[in-house]
Amino acid sequence: MKHSKRKLSVAPMMDWTDRHCRVFHRHITRHTWLYTEMVTTGALIHGDVERHLRYDDIEHPVALQLGGSDPADLAKSARLGEQWGYQEINLNCGCPSERVQRGAFGACLMGEPQLVADCVKAMRDAVSVDVTVKHRIGIDYNEEYGFVRDFIGTIADAGCNTFIVHARNAVLKGLSPKENREIPPLRYEVAYALKREFPDLEIIINGGVKTDDEIARHLEHVDGVMIGREAYHNPYLMAGWDARFYGDDAPAKTREQVLEAMIPYIADQLRRYGPLGLRLNGITRHMLGLMAGLPGARAYRQCLSDSRKLAEGKPELLLEAAGRLRQAA
Repeated sequence: MKHSKRKLSVAPMMDWTDRHCRVFHRHITRHTWLYTEMVTTGALIHGDVERHLRYDDIEHPVALQLGGSDPADLAKSARLGEQWGYQEINLNCGCPSERVQRGAFGACLMGEPQLVADCVKAMRDAVSVDVTVKHRIGIDYNEEYGFVRDFIGTIADAGCNTFIVHARNAVLKGLSPKENREIPPLRYEVAYALKREFPDLEIIINGGVKTDDEIARHLEHVDGVMIGREAYHNPYLMAGWDARFYGDDAPAKTREQVLEAMIPYIADQLRRYGPLGLRLNGITRHMLGLMAGLPGARAYRQCLSDSRKLAEGKPELLLEAAGRLRQAA
């Protein structure tokens, strides 16, 4: 199967995949596609554009995920994203939170495929970069394959070629966002069927993927795999991806080299935006899982979570934490 440039990606995750998290992830993997947290059209049109869209050049390839349901607002926001240098604009049609539903976007948009098609067309007319859609395989308890097939077919007709399929339903009433990530069953076979039905579309699977071998199995059926929570909680999982999945034999950074690479970045960010705009914990919190599974990982986490040390705002805390790991191992 011909695989896409988005063969592997890290999912957009609210409160997690901010710009600091993405820089950290980029030091672990050179090729994996990275996504912003969802940014609403209202935040861009009425808020601080720089705060929402700034990023570090090292993050490329990086995509902007938008939340919204008004074609004109989405077109304007997509244009901003392209102007800032994002290489893809992704529309969120999968988030099940009530706050998002009140804004009439996220997963509830799956019930309005023609509106999504209008949104996609407006964005495609506004930008030259890829416009993609991330969605579930159904809403509430409708498990009919025809529902998601027709959703994709309608939006593909509007010119969307890439669909990121979170292989669970979204239950809009009665389940929290956390429960929606765990309770509706994963049905990977639906994503596989979509690829068979739409061979010319780029189909990327998402949901519950935890190991390299699982990634490899999915890639036998679809074009790409998006990994969410596992990539966040166990980020060094990504260290082998460039070689195994992209054929890039350049050595990956060791865990300690990743820490060392982050120190000048942290110092620069604190100099620019701290202490009121940014605290050390705003960056180090994303790095707690770097030593997951190693002897001494707990001592590493404790050091990086020490409020007194964090308050000192010294990036060298990363090396101290690595030292604690070695002592405890």
